[in-house]
Amino acid sequence: MELQSKVAVVTGAASGIGLAAAERFVAEGMSVVMADIEAPVLNEQVARLQSDGAAVVPFVFDVSVAEEVAALRDFAVATFGAVHLLFNNAGVGGTGRPTWKTKPAAWDWVIAVDLLGVAYGVEAFTPLMVEQGEGHIVNTASEAGLCTTPMLGAYHAAKYGVVGLSEALVMELAGTGVGVSCLCPELVNTKIFESARHAPAHLGLPKPEPVSMEALASFMKTTAIDPAVVAGNVVDAVRGNSFWILTHEITHVRAKHRNESQQRGDTPSMISGNGAQ
Repeated sequence: MELQSKVAVVTGAASGIGLAAAERFVAEGMSVVMADIEAPVLNEQVARLQSDGAAVVPFVFDVSVAEEVAALRDFAVATFGAVHLLFNNAGVGGTGRPTWKTKPAAWDWVIAVDLLGVAYGVEAFTPLMVEQGEGHIVNTASEAGLCTTPMLGAYHAAKYGVVGLSEALVMELAGTGVGVSCLCPELVNTKIFESARHAPAHLGLPKPEPVSMEALASFMKTTAIDPAVVAGNVVDAVRGNSFWILTHEITHVRAKHRNESQQRGDTPSMISGNGAQ
C-alpha cells in the first residue's frame, strides 16, 4: 500500500514507538490521528507537529474501552474522511511479579490494554477497510509474544494473544485488499517499563522509577534501538505487505530455540541475549 495522501490512526501515539510512527507517517505524506490516554503529552506532541505543518490531530481515549475505540474510528472518519492504516500500538508492560502472585486487577489491566485494545481496534476499523477495498492493520505484539521469560506471565499471555489474533486476521482478510502486520519488537528505547504510571489507582502499583535503557540492554545482552528504526520497519512492512516485523536478529534465535524445544518435548527454558542457554 502506498502511503502518500492516505490516513493513519495510531494508538499510544504520545511517546515511544507510536510517536515515532506518527512522525514517520507524516514524513510519508499521510494525515494522522494521534490517539493516547496521556492527554498533556499527546497535545504537546500534536502541537509540535502541527507547527511544522503536519496534518495531525489528537484524540484522548482509553484503548481498553470498546466504546471509546469506536468513538476514535468515528472521529477519524469525520475528520479525514477515511482510514487506510491502523496502528494498534498502545500497550503497557507487565507488573514484574511472579504469575502466581499477580492479582486479578493487574490481569484485568494488562489484558484489557495489551490484548483487548487490539481486538477492539480490529473490530472497529476492519469493516471500513474491507468496504473501501484497501487498508493495512499493524498490531503491536512483542518478542514476548513469541518466546517467554519468567516474571511476565500476564504480559506474555496478552502478547501471545496478539500474535494469534493477528495470524487469524491475516488469513481471514486474504483477498480483501486489507493487509495485516504483526510487530514483535525486542528492546526499544521507550517508557514501556514505566507504564505503571497509567495504571488504575486501585491496583496499588508503586510509582515507577525511571528505567535506564543502557542498564537494561547490558542485563539483557542486547541493543535498545531507537523507536524511529521501528517506525521505519513498520513503513517497510506496510509497503511490502509483510506480516512479520521483527526488530532484532536475536528474536529469530530465541523463537527457534522455543520451537525446537517444543518439538523435542522439553520443559520450557530461556536463553540469554547472546543465544546461549
